[in-house]
Amino acid sequence: MLTLVINELEVGETLDHYRLDAEVARTGMSTLFRATDLRTGRTVALKAPHPEMEEDPVLLERFRREEEIGQEIDHPGVVKTYDGEQRSRLYMVIEWVDGRLLRSVLNEKGKLPMGRAVALTVAICEALDNLHKHGVVHRDLKPENIMVLDDDRIKIIDFGIALKEDARRITHTSLTPALGTPDYISPEQVKGQRGDQRSDIYALGAMLYEMLTGQPPFTGANPLVVLNERVLIDPAPARELNPAISAELQEILFRALERDPRHRYATAAEMAWELEHQELVGVDEGAHRPNLRKRLGLNRAKLALYAGIVLVPLALFLAMLLLARR
Repeated sequence: MLTLVINELEVGETLDHYRLDAEVARTGMSTLFRATDLRTGRTVALKAPHPEMEEDPVLLERFRREEEIGQEIDHPGVVKTYDGEQRSRLYMVIEWVDGRLLRSVLNEKGKLPMGRAVALTVAICEALDNLHKHGVVHRDLKPENIMVLDDDRIKIIDFGIALKEDARRITHTSLTPALGTPDYISPEQVKGQRGDQRSDIYALGAMLYEMLTGQPPFTGANPLVVLNERVLIDPAPARELNPAISAELQEILFRALERDPRHRYATAAEMAWELEHQELVGVDEGAHRPNLRKRLGLNRAKLALYAGIVLVPLALFLAMLLLARR
């Protein structure tokens, strides 16, 4: 039995018939390498879990689920995982994508031209719609999980915490089903719910908001503040940050970022259609007053009270999130 562990792997080594050419990324759960398939000369991405992940049945199941999703979904906007042959240890082989993370694009540009932001969002909607039709909910959509190719085609990556409808439920006392990233996670996930395709739509709305304004819908001194506001209030209208945004496009953002998932777009296809036909989007200016306190109908004392009620479960969520990411 091979005794090498992931921490011992180094660039230049060969794992089965894959040569590890460069370390691309390292997270708390795995390391991603750029590698070469020595049989075909093809460049691939090789993702190997850390030793402690292989010992955790929950994290191990998530790793296997990510590989399964990548093998089942055949869409140009979703990164492909290659079928597993006989291997000497646990790892997955993923198609290599030449491009940049949307996060890198935003860090460089700040905000994007409206046409480009809309086109990227429509492309993500199309990939999401395919995922959802196959019963897969990503649950951690964010700019770090979107690859942008040179021609602005996109690839959704990293299905580490994705939910698959026909898969058995994963439970563990140290993990929460709300997992996600504070800037993009939906309100229902913050409350501890598993989330569904509308949770992905919320996250996509948050990404579009950031592409158009240069900042996510909620900002704060720490993740707890961001999560707390997400549950209690609506984001500031995007046109206050970027007056060039049309009323119709702002309405689309409002619909994607509804706190109650019942009021959001039911499908990614619906959101894509309105983005492509903005002239047909009805706008109710009176329904989205910029004064958050008026919209909520809450005075300062009530806000403080409700914030206190929400902060307790949010603190627990944050602790679990940090533990799960370690």
